[in-house]
Amino acid sequence: MVTVISLGGSIVAPEGVDEDFLKKFTALIGDFLSRDDKQRFILVVGGGGPARSYQNAYRNISSAPIDEQADWIGIMATRLNAQLVKAVMGEWCTQDLVIDPTRVEPLMGRVLVAAGWKPGFSSDYDAVLLAERFQAGMVINLSNIEKVYTDDPKKNPDAKPIDSISWVDFCAMVGDEWVPGKNVPFDPIASKHASKMGLKVICAAGRDLENLKKILAGEEFTGTTIS
Repeated sequence: MVTVISLGGSIVAPEGVDEDFLKKFTALIGDFLSRDDKQRFILVVGGGGPARSYQNAYRNISSAPIDEQADWIGIMATRLNAQLVKAVMGEWCTQDLVIDPTRVEPLMGRVLVAAGWKPGFSSDYDAVLLAERFQAGMVINLSNIEKVYTDDPKKNPDAKPIDSISWVDFCAMVGDEWVPGKNVPFDPIASKHASKMGLKVICAAGRDLENLKKILAGEEFTGTTIS
């Protein structure tokens, strides 16, 4: 069984590296691998705080508009974060870091780690492409939000949490355009492709590892299901 996890950069490196989280996350993955020798994980890592910090620096220094250069800067941040995740996974991850999800070899180890590919979308899209490549029926999207809301709860006190939502309604919420550094529950480009595939995506709080255990075990969990 292949499980794809889109691991938000804001969880791995909200500013600097969250070492405590990575230790606990690695232990959790190891626990599930030890329970089932057929279990495989694909971890797709985002850019997080470092990506936004470097993108902001680029814009401040050059006064440039949001452009492809900003996207490349974010992509490089995902690769640094992902290389760290690959390293801490140790012997479970025997393949090179994936940076092109359309040219990945068959799974050799128990864990495969991927990062950003090219401008035009976030690492969420890479997760969807890898789910398609390896016939995974679901992507677990871990970020710094517990659920998807009807609006930004920081700006709108009337925003309501959503337990489940259709792709049609979700795509209407997030739009259809990707902007480098855009902060949405799931990338609009990834959402379009996932909708066409009929892929299920679960959005949940990345640091709540007890909740992640429940998702992986097929138990009742806290989060938003998009399908």
